[in-house]
Amino acid sequence: MAKRYLIGLDIGTSGAKCILVEESGEVVASSTQEYPLFTPRPGWAEQNPSDWWDAVVRGLRSILGKSDVPQEQIVGVSFSGQMHGLVALDKDHAVIRPAILWCDGRTQRQCDWITEKAGGLEGLLRYTNNQMLAGYTGGKILWLQEEEPENYEKMVCFVCPKDYIRFKLSGELGIDASDASGTGFFNTRERRWSDELISLVGLDRRVFPEVLESTDLAGRVTRAAAEETGLREGIPVFAGGGDAVIQTTGAGLVKPGVVGVVIGTAGNVSMALDRYFDNPAGALQMFCNNEAGLWQAIGCTLAAGGSYRWYRDTLCEHLKELANAGKGNVYDLMGDLAAQSRPGANGVVFAPYMSGERCPYPDPNARGLFYGLSLSSTRADITRSVMEGVTYSLKQVADIMAKFYPAEKIYTSGGGSASALWRQMQADIFDLPVYTMSAASEGGAYGAIMVAGVGAGVWKDLEEATGIVRPVTETLPNRENQKAYRDAYAMYCELYQALKPVYDKGASLGFGMGE
Repeated sequence: MAKRYLIGLDIGTSGAKCILVEESGEVVASSTQEYPLFTPRPGWAEQNPSDWWDAVVRGLRSILGKSDVPQEQIVGVSFSGQMHGLVALDKDHAVIRPAILWCDGRTQRQCDWITEKAGGLEGLLRYTNNQMLAGYTGGKILWLQEEEPENYEKMVCFVCPKDYIRFKLSGELGIDASDASGTGFFNTRERRWSDELISLVGLDRRVFPEVLESTDLAGRVTRAAAEETGLREGIPVFAGGGDAVIQTTGAGLVKPGVVGVVIGTAGNVSMALDRYFDNPAGALQMFCNNEAGLWQAIGCTLAAGGSYRWYRDTLCEHLKELANAGKGNVYDLMGDLAAQSRPGANGVVFAPYMSGERCPYPDPNARGLFYGLSLSSTRADITRSVMEGVTYSLKQVADIMAKFYPAEKIYTSGGGSASALWRQMQADIFDLPVYTMSAASEGGAYGAIMVAGVGAGVWKDLEEATGIVRPVTETLPNRENQKAYRDAYAMYCELYQALKPVYDKGASLGFGMGE
C-alpha cells in the first residue's frame, strides 16, 4: 500500500506554518511564512486575512516544492489557528474590515455587559461554562455592532482565522467546536451555539456559522485554490481546531491524567477530559476538544516566559553582553546562574503577575513582586526565583484540574521546556514525571495532521493518532528537593490573597499601571 501524507496548516499570530507529514509521523517538509500585526490604537491588535492567505499560498508552494510526494498520496489537509479572532464577512463572503485578534483588549466593556445581561457570572456559566473574557470573539461582535454599525449591518457571517483559510481552500464556511468554545457564545455541554444567550444580548443568530467537529470533512480543495496553492484539486479538507486545544492534541494529550504545560510568553496548563465537567467560578476555560465526546480544561497564566524575558532584558544585561561576545546563549547563562542557588531560592519568592493575571486569579490589578529579599540574597537566588515563581503559578492551575482527574504525568513544551533545570523544577514542584514529546516543536500544525488523518481514515481516532508521538526526554522528581518546594509553594499561595487589597488600592491610585 502506498504511503499516505497529510498537510497541517497553523495560522498563528506572527506567521503561518505549513507541514507535510508522512503517516508514520515523519515531517517531510515544513515552511513558516511571516506577516504583520497592526496596532491602530493602544491595546488594539488587528491583521489582514489576505496576509494569512498569501502566507499560506507561499507556504504550501514551498513544502510541495521541497518534496517529491505524489499529490495522489496526500489524503487530507487540516488546520490549527489563533483562537478568538473576529473575521467579518459580507454577502459575497468578502472580508469587511481587518480581523480583530485574540490579544486585542478593546472589548472589556462589552464583555462586562454580556455577563451582567446573563445574570452575572453564575448565570453566564449556565449558558456556556466559561467567562466572557475580553479576548473572546463575543465581545468583538458586540463592539462591531456598537462602534461600527455600518460594518455590522454588512456582516452576514463571522468566522475565526483558521476558518477563513479553510474557506479560501474549500469554498465552505463553518467553525469547529473547539474554536466555537472560545467565542463565549457556545454551549460546550451540548456542543452547539447558545441560542438563548445570543437572543438575550440581541445578536442576529444568522451570523453564527455552522459548527463541525474537528475531524469532520468540511469540503475539498477547489479548482481556484488549487491554481493558487499548487495543491491537487479535490484533496479532502477537514475542519481543524483552535490552537490552544489542537496543539495539545499534537503533543499527545487526548486522555485524562496527562497535564500539558506550555511555557511560552504566556503559560498554558491543560488536560483532556472524557466527559463534561462544570467550571466552578469560571476559573478555567472549558472547551470542546478535537473529537466528539472529548472536552479540555485550560488555564492560562499571562506572563510565564514573558516574566523570564522581562527579567533577562531588565536585570541580566551582563549576561546579554556575554552572549553577544560569543560566551553562550543568554538563557543557558541564566540557567547556569539559577543552578547556583538552591531549591526554594533561599527564601526569595517571585509572583509573575507582570500583566495582571487570568488563572487562578482573574485579576488585571495584580502585579509582579519579589518577596523575601534580604542582604544575603544573591543574583542566583533572584534568577532562580523567577523560574520557580512561574512554575508555582502553573502548579496552581494544575491543582484546580486535579479536581477532575488526578494527574499522572506532565508533557511540557514551549521555550521553557528547553531548559533541563526548568524541567527538573516542574518535576519537583508538581511531584510528577515530566516528558518532552517528539512533535512539540511543530505546535498546532501537528495536531492538524492528526485530525486530518482521523477524518481521512488513516487512524480510527485521536488516541490511535497520538501513537506517532514519542517521548524525547524524561525528568523524574528529586525527593531531596520536595520539602523546600512545599514550603515555598505554600508561601507563594498566600501572597496573592494577602496582597489583593494592596493591588486594588494601587490600581485606584494608578500605581503599577504603566504610562
